[in-house]
Amino acid sequence: MKRLFATLAPICLLICTWPTSSIAASLTCEEQLQQLGANYATLKDIVETKNALLEAKVAELLTKMSLLETQMEQKDGEYTILEERIVNLERTQHGRTGGNLPVNNGAVARQLSGRSGIPRTCLEAHLIDPSLSSGKYWIDPDGQGVGDAPIYVYCDMTSGTTSILHDSEGPRDVGHCAEPGCYSRAVNYNASSRQMAALVELSAECHQSIQYDCNFAPFEFDDVSYAWWNNKDGNSEYFWAGSDASVHTCQCGIDGNCVDASLKCNCDSAAPIPLTDTGVITSKDILPISRLNFGRTQLQSSSGVHTLGPFECSGQTAIAGMPSSCEDLWRVGHSLSGLYSVIGNAMVESVYCDFTKLPNDAGFQNWIGFVDVKSSPIYFCVERSTPEYNQLGTPIPFDVIKLNIGGAMNIQSGKFTAPRTGKYFFTFTGLAKLPESSDGRRRLQIEIFKNGNSLDTRCYGDANGSTIETETMAMQSTLLLQAGDQIWLQIVDISSGAHVDGYLYTHFSGWLLEEDISQSLVVI
Repeated sequence: MKRLFATLAPICLLICTWPTSSIAASLTCEEQLQQLGANYATLKDIVETKNALLEAKVAELLTKMSLLETQMEQKDGEYTILEERIVNLERTQHGRTGGNLPVNNGAVARQLSGRSGIPRTCLEAHLIDPSLSSGKYWIDPDGQGVGDAPIYVYCDMTSGTTSILHDSEGPRDVGHCAEPGCYSRAVNYNASSRQMAALVELSAECHQSIQYDCNFAPFEFDDVSYAWWNNKDGNSEYFWAGSDASVHTCQCGIDGNCVDASLKCNCDSAAPIPLTDTGVITSKDILPISRLNFGRTQLQSSSGVHTLGPFECSGQTAIAGMPSSCEDLWRVGHSLSGLYSVIGNAMVESVYCDFTKLPNDAGFQNWIGFVDVKSSPIYFCVERSTPEYNQLGTPIPFDVIKLNIGGAMNIQSGKFTAPRTGKYFFTFTGLAKLPESSDGRRRLQIEIFKNGNSLDTRCYGDANGSTIETETMAMQSTLLLQAGDQIWLQIVDISSGAHVDGYLYTHFSGWLLEEDISQSLVVI
């Protein structure tokens, strides 16, 4: 104020000496100076007020510009998705009617050049043509000609990774709100849920990255969850890294280097400073993320920005040996529904595969029954033509071969050697000649032996009386044998003078009922 008076003093002196009106003349120089000071203060207040209003207006405009930029980015992303969906629809229409694929970049042209069909994954495309460079390609995970239309994805041909893009990949500010999950954003992918489910089934691993830049904006605070994400089925999940859904954690919690060692996420410290939590979610069975939810950012000093990566899958599920299910057939590329033979636990089985469905869908596979498949036919029928065999404790030999398909029966040794593991059926019929006896009972007992051990399967020739008698003997047995097991007939009890009658009355037969193919599969 003193500086003001010093500035105005010469002016006041001039005014005091200058002719004035009657009103001004009535005021002293000091009074006029005071009035000028008051007018200046009033003018200063008006200017400051207008400056404050102008600054507020500028701030409001900047906020609107920032919001407009965010909306423009979102619209750009949505436009890209829409553009790709339109091209996808054109691809479907042309593909179903046998037309040519509309080519919107050189990568697609290279992909289809010189070959028919669309690969199901980027890895498959790379295996078909290792010269392909990384870029956007058409793939059809659920199978060409069935299910949903092909999808347009980014392929990293170095790693064989398939990336499905979405409309929420750029940084997104969650704004300011107080309640749990008050900010909620649905994630829209450039693929149907069926195609993504098929990609998961075909891939060895799938993952999705998430980053949250926070300032006084926790995921959890005072045992209240303010943030979560929804899995592919819409269920809420509270872990932000790894695959253990039972533990609320971020990557720093897994690595043990969070800013607060007692917490599993940096943002949970609720510190009023910029912090970041990152993680890669690897539970492929519940991916991709379908929605993001955040809250507790009501303060002007609070902030939260999420960045969600694309849904990425790589590798392939290996099929060991021959297909054992419709799912195995689907994985190796079958897409025509119908009856198929697959490898069961011990036998070939017949199944109906509905390839218009996915492996986890009801009715994808219907079991029909067993298929009688044998690696080679095995059956025999032998006889004895020579009479009076009565050797105790040795295999009964034969000398007439009616059938011996597979060559498993050795008539000289009397032993059958199982060439394959499986179930076998054996039958024996014969005549026992029992001598005269004046002292009571006469007998002849034959048993089946396996590898030198009696199986307690026997037949008897047995009579009482003093005349020569002929008794019919018969027995059957179904046995589970391992390859290399030996079977034979043997006399274990015989009266003096008794014998097995020959003359083609004694027969021994057997054949393979069911082969255990699990023991004899040869993978070529």
